[in-house]
Amino acid sequence: MASILDGYEDSQNTRQSAQQQSRLSTANIGITHSGFVNVRLEEEKPIFNKQRIDFTPPERINHLAVCNNQLCMSLGKDTLLRIDLAKPDQPNQIELGRKDDSKVYRLFLDPTGSHLLICLSTSECLYLNRNTQKVRGLSRWRGHLVESVAWNKLLGSETSTGPVLVGTSQGIIFEAEISATEGSLFNTNPDQYFRQVHSLEEDGKPAPVCCLEVERGLENKYFIIATTRKRLFQFVGKVAEGSEQQGFGSIFSQNHDLLPSFQEFPANMGYSEITFYTSKLRTSPKAFAWMMGNGVLYGQLDYVRPDSLLSDVQVWDYTPDIDLSLNKPISIVLTQFHFLLLLHDRVKAICTLNGQVVYEDVFPDKFGALKKMIKDPVGGMVWIYTERAVFRYHIQREARDVWQMYMSMSKFDLAKEYCRDRPECMDMVLAKEAEHCFQNKRYIESAKCYALTQNYFEEIALKFIEAKQEEALKEFLLKKLNNLKPSERTQITLLVTWLAELYLNRLGQLESDGGGGAVVFKETRDEFHQFLCNGKHRDCLFNNRSTIYDLLASHGNVDDMVYFSVVMQDYERVISHYCQHDDYSAALDVLSKHCDQKLFYKFSPVLMQHIPKKVVDAWIQMGKRLDPKKLIPALMNYSQMGSSQQISETIRYMEFCVYELTVTEEAIHNYLLSLYAKYKPDSLLWYLEQAGTRASEIHYDLKYALRLCAENGYLRACVLVYRIMELYEEAVDLALQVDVDLAKSCADLPEDDEELRKKLWLKIARHVVQEEKDVKKAMNCLSSCNLLKIEDILPFFPDFVTIDHFKEAICGSLAEYNQHIDELKQEMEEATESAKRIREDIQEMRNKYGVVDSQEKCAACEFPLLNRPFYLFLCGHMFHYDCLFQEVTPHLTPFKQSRLEELQKKLAVAAPSSKSRHRPAPKDEGDTASLGKGSAGASREQIKSDMDDLIASECVYCGELMIKAIDKPFIDPGKFEEEKSGWL
Repeated sequence: MASILDGYEDSQNTRQSAQQQSRLSTANIGITHSGFVNVRLEEEKPIFNKQRIDFTPPERINHLAVCNNQLCMSLGKDTLLRIDLAKPDQPNQIELGRKDDSKVYRLFLDPTGSHLLICLSTSECLYLNRNTQKVRGLSRWRGHLVESVAWNKLLGSETSTGPVLVGTSQGIIFEAEISATEGSLFNTNPDQYFRQVHSLEEDGKPAPVCCLEVERGLENKYFIIATTRKRLFQFVGKVAEGSEQQGFGSIFSQNHDLLPSFQEFPANMGYSEITFYTSKLRTSPKAFAWMMGNGVLYGQLDYVRPDSLLSDVQVWDYTPDIDLSLNKPISIVLTQFHFLLLLHDRVKAICTLNGQVVYEDVFPDKFGALKKMIKDPVGGMVWIYTERAVFRYHIQREARDVWQMYMSMSKFDLAKEYCRDRPECMDMVLAKEAEHCFQNKRYIESAKCYALTQNYFEEIALKFIEAKQEEALKEFLLKKLNNLKPSERTQITLLVTWLAELYLNRLGQLESDGGGGAVVFKETRDEFHQFLCNGKHRDCLFNNRSTIYDLLASHGNVDDMVYFSVVMQDYERVISHYCQHDDYSAALDVLSKHCDQKLFYKFSPVLMQHIPKKVVDAWIQMGKRLDPKKLIPALMNYSQMGSSQQISETIRYMEFCVYELTVTEEAIHNYLLSLYAKYKPDSLLWYLEQAGTRASEIHYDLKYALRLCAENGYLRACVLVYRIMELYEEAVDLALQVDVDLAKSCADLPEDDEELRKKLWLKIARHVVQEEKDVKKAMNCLSSCNLLKIEDILPFFPDFVTIDHFKEAICGSLAEYNQHIDELKQEMEEATESAKRIREDIQEMRNKYGVVDSQEKCAACEFPLLNRPFYLFLCGHMFHYDCLFQEVTPHLTPFKQSRLEELQKKLAVAAPSSKSRHRPAPKDEGDTASLGKGSAGASREQIKSDMDDLIASECVYCGELMIKAIDKPFIDPGKFEEEKSGWL
């Protein structure tokens, strides 16, 4: 047998699709112009897409059930076909094995697809589990023609159904449970129990239970819905937690004493059917639709209501082409927004939102009459079958056009909910909502919606202007502004300027009205301030601040201008405003708060004239962030006003700069010096003294300070400056006009120049003698300076002065001379004794000797020592003369090396003259030759002595030369390669 899903034949009616497209395009008429262009690149697939299963049944199809991708089909009299839709190529065919004339009456498949109930026309029931091939009879069910089954969604599993409700054709509701496991030895039946819990009636007679449904609500609350041919019953009750396995009998018992809650309709077509819509798997249904004689009752399910589960109930009346006597509806299926009615030759889809027939599909007669329509609650697909064919409907994007229906019903929130991912549709919904609000004079809401659309800006703005709705216009502009991108600078500038104008107009109106509008005025101003502070368009406000200032000025709104200046950090304008209104403290507060140095420099001159103390306090608080040199113009304003407070505050700040900030700027120190000289002379000398006594330590101009002190007659200060300038003669001359002691202190300053000191002290002595005529003071000068003698100051005294005044000084001077002579004698004697000892040491060194063994070898060449001239050192090392010469020469300085070469040349020249002594000299020249010989020998010995001083002053291995050579390599880097090749 061919696979039931091998290939599909698309039988979609093109005409219906075209009608649907036409209907949708017609619905768009009347929508406000939008900025979106709706272009469809390809034809949209229809919502209900029918496909015929490529399957030819071997026998006629009696019944079909689908759930959880498990399809069960009753064929002919005795055949059952099971197909797992996940594996459609592996069908499972089972023979029921019935010999009598019984037929399959109904098939019921549980939500898991595991339990199949086969109800026979002979009031018998069979059970088949998905995991077995064996059909088992339900003995307890015998004698009841089953019309409906309510499965247990909570406790149902693959092996057990849990407690279920069963409705029969006699109006009786039974509770039962079926287990797939094999029973005990005495109980082999799969049905665990089968007991009656309730019965239903119509017009006082039993009525068949057409449909049953059990749903669980909140707090263990259960709802049972049962339908007969024209009644819909509801049973509500609670089941104790943990006792769900005991079944639903308690719910019916709770409603036993009450009149049954039901809805009844007069028409009766012999049966009814109820269907439910569940949005997600394993959740409670959200909506229902009940097909009965008078039409279709549909609505929502509300699990919170205490008395009834049904809400928002509506009745859809059958269309004229549905005749209950000839063309009764067969089945009904509910989707999210539609319910499908199955007639004998067609399917109709009715929208639950507006009750309109939106789809109709007519089936060809060749397939036979339509028998049943079933929806798989798990897969969501709708199945329809005839005796010779099976069809399947795919429901695709059912909510695609729902937004239009909600929009036409003015349910704009729901319309927007269903077109969130379609901006062109969202734009139409917003435009329609805005228009609706505008017509109902809800202008603010209308403005908010219009701002979100792509409609023409000018058109909407004019609309609000013509309606004189400035608040709504403002709201529209604000929303539009918030939706703009940062790159749209022109639009942002336009909206910001316009909004500022609207705010100012509104504030002006409220201010002119006065009275009870104070609260509204404050709220509007706060809103305006918030608008000015908004960071999103801060750059725009900053770039166009001159325009905003002009607007504020044209409205005379000074307070808001100041606020805007603060927001823009245009503190210069704020401070200027306060200064113009003589509110200098407020201006200083702004300065101090924002700490802008440039503004301090600019406004300090004005503020210093009016609030000097506060200004100086602010400067001090700023500390090093201000440059005192740039504040001098502000400090010098005191001269024009003559205010003592300004002068004292100026001095206070200058002292802070000098003593606290340790400013070294010459201008600052000079200015403080001038202030001290003019207004605070007591501090002048103290300042000069603590500033330092050396020119390198001084930060003020010495010449300026000298001139300033001289002009104001501060002689002591002048003396101090002269001392720092090291002009000691001028300092002493000026100090003698003030105080002799001051002059003495100046005279001792040039410690390294005794001649100058003596000269200065002579000036003091002359002044004391000639000006003060005080002999005692003159004598004190001699004791104060050890450079002065009595003979130095005697010329200053007049001729009539007696010697008695100088007797002691003269005697003291003579005694000093005698003592000096004695010291010189003592030094001469010590020098003579020292020379004598040195001569004795030299003589002793000449008589020293050493013993050399004949076997001794040269420390350098290891050859016998006595073969050539040699040197013997006190350390014990012995060297040949030539070996020592070679060892020492590389370590000598360039100067000594050149000196050694010079001595060698002189020695070579002196050698021939020494040979002449072996020749016999003429007799008449004896004395002369003798004299020449002695002179040449002496010169040669001196040269050798000088060479010995150079090469034999110390042992080359033990002396200073070896210590200096400790960091030199053993092999000369220049000869390294040569040495290396010699070792190879």
